This record gives sequence, C-alpha cells and structure tokens, in this order.
Amino acid sequence: MFRKISIILLILFISGASFSCKKSAVINGLELEISFSEEKLSDNLVTDIQYTWKTSDEFVKVDQDFNVFVHFWHKSNLLFQDDHTPEVSTTLWEPNNEYTYSRRIYFPTFIDEFDPNFKGEETLRLSAGFFSPYDRTGESKQEILEEKLKVFPPPLDTPETIYEDGWFDLEIDPDAFLKQWRWTAKSARCIIDNPHRDALLIIRGGVNPEAVPGQKIIFKINDLTLDEFVPDESVFEKSYNILDEMMGDKEEFYLTIEVDKSFVPAQTFPDSTDERELGLQISFIYFR
Repeated sequence: MFRKISIILLILFISGASFSCKKSAVINGLELEISFSEEKLSDNLVTDIQYTWKTSDEFVKVDQDFNVFVHFWHKSNLLFQDDHTPEVSTTLWEPNNEYTYSRRIYFPTFIDEFDPNFKGEETLRLSAGFFSPYDRTGESKQEILEEKLKVFPPPLDTPETIYEDGWFDLEIDPDAFLKQWRWTAKSARCIIDNPHRDALLIIRGGVNPEAVPGQKIIFKINDLTLDEFVPDESVFEKSYNILDEMMGDKEEFYLTIEVDKSFVPAQTFPDSTDERELGLQISFIYFR
C-alpha cells in the first residue's frame, strides 16, 4: 500500500525559444503525488518510490523537456538523490492526463542510535522540482515540492553482513559511476545473519571488460548456485528473492561471489603498479 503525499502545484518556470533569450511562462494545473511502497521508512532500506503527475484542463503545455530533481536532505547535508528523466517527456504532457512511473531508491545508513540527542526518529527534507539538462547556470532549477519525512532505525531483526574472505579495502571516488566499491579476489565470501524468513538480496557491481572480456560471475548461497551470468554492460544490478529454506537452519549463512577469470592490473595495463589479483567491483550488497 503506497503512502501518499499529494500537492496541488502552481509552478513558475523559466523557459523560452532559446537559452539566450528567456521568457517567463507559467505552468499550472499540475498535481504531484509521491508514494513509497514501505509504510514505515527507515535507513538502510530499499523501497520503491512512485511519481504521479496529474494535469488538469488548466495545464499549459511546455516547449522544453525538463528533468526531475529529487533531493533528500538530512539537516544541511544532501544525503542522497534520485534525479531522473520522466518516462514521458514533459513536452508531450497533455491536459487532463496522468503520468505515473516508479523507481527503486535506497535510504543509506545515517542514523546514529547511540547519539544522546537521538529521539527515536530522524527527519529528512524531500525537495523535488524540474531543471533543464542543458542549463549550466542553475537558473532553470525550480523547486516545486518540499516535504518532511520521518525515518526510523531498521527493525531489530535486520540481518548484518560481514565481509569475510577475499575482499579488498573500500575505495571511494565521487566522480565514478559506482561512487564506492570493494574489489573482490577471484572468490569472496560474506557471512550474513539468517533471518529465518524470506528476504530480498540486491547486489550492485561492476566489471572491467577491457581487462577481462566475457567474465562470468557466480553467486552462491551456501553451496547452492544462485546465479551465473556474463554482464551485458560494465555495471550491473541483480535482485533475488531468497527463500527461507535456501539459507538453511543455522544462525548465519554464506554469500559467495566468484568469477571465472581474474586479472592483475600491473600485468594488464602498462601504467598500473597494482599487483592485486582482482575479480570484480562490488558497490552494494543489500539483504533485508
């Protein structure tokens, strides 16, 4: 059941026939509904967010394709964002119509339950609006929605993931597509708390097709092969519904990530001095 935030908006945009000559234009008759698939939001949570744009007979068509920015602020820090292009271009929006689409988002871990000032919940400020992807000045950005969201710590039975064997240290690059990742060796293993119930597993990662063309990736739950695949692109994301019986009866189970071919950067790229034997990059393991 989606929890809804409904706002009737009278929106003022800066637009025009060209970017060098801008005129003010009013877009009105627009209603935005934002819904979350989870009734109670928490950090360390994957959830679906549904965007529903409704136009009335007062809606005035726009002559420019806008992108949507969706920012989640914790105090003065931009915690994460879901900037995107609407599934239907805004220039195609018509009066008396509805445009709905869903996207998967992740609320990262940010709540400090040991903070003496923590009162059981945190507040995020959600701001959303439109901007031109071609504007480098920021003048086209128009905030059209601001809402406060209550976010709670994860439930007590949320499983913990421990990176055991075959993992290298965390690396961070804000300019890279994955932002942060750990390289694996040819095989890497995690120990995960067994929740003794069905759960969702999401793995996001990347491969280097230049170094290892056609590299096969294997995921295992204990001794059970969960999946084998060769990524179509350098970055991938896989989701699996893990059944209770797949994890066994013990209080923990193993998630193993393997590749059929590894590489040593120093032996593959002339400018590299990295002597590690690498498998693939893992940016994100979500199990809940």
